[in-house]
Amino acid sequence: MNDYEALGRWIDAHFDEEVRFLQELIRVPTDTPPGNNAPHAERTAELLEGMGLRPERHPVPAEEVRAHGLESITNLIVRRRYSDEGPVIALNAHGDVVPPGEGWTHDPYGGDIEDGKIYGRAAAVSKGDFATYTFALRALEALGKPLRGGVELHFTYDEEFGGEFGPGWLLSQGLTRPDLLIAAGFSYQVVVAHNGCLQLEVTVQGEMSHAAIPDSGTDALQGAVHIMQALYALNRDYLGMCSSVEGITHPYLNIGRIEGGTNTNVVPGKVVFKLDRRMIPEEDPAQVEASLRDTIAAAAARFAPPRGGRALRVDVRRILLARAMVPLPGNRVLVEPLQRHAQALFGEPIPAVGTPLYTDVRLYVERGIPGVIYGAGPRTVLESHAKRADERLELEDLRRATQVVARTLRDLLAPNCRESCGDPRSRNPARRWGYSI
Repeated sequence: MNDYEALGRWIDAHFDEEVRFLQELIRVPTDTPPGNNAPHAERTAELLEGMGLRPERHPVPAEEVRAHGLESITNLIVRRRYSDEGPVIALNAHGDVVPPGEGWTHDPYGGDIEDGKIYGRAAAVSKGDFATYTFALRALEALGKPLRGGVELHFTYDEEFGGEFGPGWLLSQGLTRPDLLIAAGFSYQVVVAHNGCLQLEVTVQGEMSHAAIPDSGTDALQGAVHIMQALYALNRDYLGMCSSVEGITHPYLNIGRIEGGTNTNVVPGKVVFKLDRRMIPEEDPAQVEASLRDTIAAAAARFAPPRGGRALRVDVRRILLARAMVPLPGNRVLVEPLQRHAQALFGEPIPAVGTPLYTDVRLYVERGIPGVIYGAGPRTVLESHAKRADERLELEDLRRATQVVARTLRDLLAPNCRESCGDPRSRNPARRWGYSI
């Protein structure tokens, strides 16, 4: 029996335990907002300790978390070091999720299993990969074979708000500096690039007045609609801006939240809306933001208030800037074994592509750490119902993804990987391996 077969047998023998682990993770809510995620980290740590793993708990200072708009964050690191030579490979998944919303036919925190699927908020994105990575690591160590380098599990809690207090905080505090990264996936594909995201909050201030005499004020809602129409018109222009990255098409803009007004019989004096602008990897975020601010200012200037009414006052505040993830030299050493093993286990070619989503993987890549996105998921994100009602994960996809990751770790950390994986004296695999995709 070769090592790959042994890994598969161990994962099969412990798969019921892996599923129970995922159920326990689903049963602790991590809705963000409000973002009270420390209790989930503590429960995860307890479960890991029960497996003989020793997680480090890294709480983010409470005042920083509150200023960020959340309630509590504790990030976890499990470090497993096998030798001083070889790469340290981080496996990162995030536990925070959007609230469940309406329309569920299963308890979003139940971890119900039906027809070979596990249901629950974050079952697919990305508590499922807490399980994938934990059991891939355990399977690797159960081989009992010599290994080089090391593995770190990074379980973090700030992806929905941009990641700066998840992986960004661990990296900026000097708590970790891996050589390579595999981050939580959401489809069969190996993802090597993703869009950027700019989010702005726009406050439109008019002048409140009685609805019976509307000309005595300036309707902030009408002004906001005028501005939003100008913004939505940009989507027509974006259709002509195509990315060269397979899997990514063009930029687009969405207005996802609107608040304002005081009562039905009052002309609104203030309206606030929030927009989300997805940026293809070829775009410059500074130019994108400047263009949006110019569009908003020009539209506000064109809005005509009632005679004698107050002109609109508009304030624009950036609430998120997530830069695009682009492939780094050195990522091929991850891409090749993931594709090869996934094709062997799933029975179909596995592409390496970009995705229009954005993730906190970019925070590793921005620091020169080659990374890819791969984990348990269906063929497409849509099939998983991620961020929708009845989010689910095929248990067989979880099993096979765990095997793929375990096999890939075995390839990269085996002692005989020295020749194919380069000079272990160089810590940066971007220099050491010199691959790109």
